[in-house]
Amino acid sequence: MGSTIIRMEDISRHYEMGEELVRALDGIDLCFEKGEYSAIMGPSGSGKSTLMNIMGCLDTPSRGRYELNGQNVEEMDDDELARVRNREIGFVFQTFNLLPRMNCLQNVELPLIYAGIDTRHRKERAIAALERVGLADRMHHKPTELSGGQIQRVAIARALINTPSIILADEPTGNLDTATSNDIMQIFEELWKAGNTIILITHEEDIAQCTRRTIRLRDGRVESDIKRST
Repeated sequence: MGSTIIRMEDISRHYEMGEELVRALDGIDLCFEKGEYSAIMGPSGSGKSTLMNIMGCLDTPSRGRYELNGQNVEEMDDDELARVRNREIGFVFQTFNLLPRMNCLQNVELPLIYAGIDTRHRKERAIAALERVGLADRMHHKPTELSGGQIQRVAIARALINTPSIILADEPTGNLDTATSNDIMQIFEELWKAGNTIILITHEEDIAQCTRRTIRLRDGRVESDIKRST
């Protein structure tokens, strides 16, 4: 644990739906330190996904200040935001978002192509990432040839490929059975112990209990923020 990696002050996100104003987020104040392992919980419509999209620079707030690694995100241009999304943040989605026609190695390599890394180094780093999640022996398999848990491991390897500052995981165990979910959470535990900053969205209490901090949202606001000792 150390320096502040995310600082959010008075973050609000409002949408107009016809004549109605939807307050998805309504004055969020949150900080995350480097090396934290946190869960964000809340009922449907509480603002969890909106908050993660803003943290991941996929959406912008209607009001408030968001600093990522000490930089004001509002002042970044499109190229800087694209670089942040590709190099500073690793995304893990419930729906995996792998390309079905590519094998595991090629899927994991994708962020490095966008980053302009040469072919040899891309392959070396992708193999190392797959080894880290225990899937080196499946690198030439396509997603359709893998189990749900194996596909999620590939997604985690892809999220790790650029050694990001933060790993954001949106319901990473939502489509998995209990045993496979436990395996995936073990990987996150190992990544956290290795120094990664991990923030995950979950609706499952047992998954949140695996982390060291639980933030609960309700109606776009922070309802509670509890840290647990390690």
